[in-house]
Amino acid sequence: MPVVQVNIKDGRTLDQKRELVSRITDALVDVCGAARDRVHVIINEVAEESWGRGGQLLSDIAAIAVQEKERK
Repeated sequence: MPVVQVNIKDGRTLDQKRELVSRITDALVDVCGAARDRVHVIINEVAEESWGRGGQLLSDIAAIAVQEKERK
């Protein structure tokens, strides 16, 4: 029973999540020969203020980008 966990920033639509689950499932069926009904995909949605990159929170990175754009 393959289980795939995907961590993504929150804000995706239900249709986008459906497509993501479908394509990941297709890949496991095609590449690994997994039975479609045995593939599990878990989507973990993380808020920008709970995700860091390069030593900064994504929410702070986004705020800095907006400030820099406003200066131009």
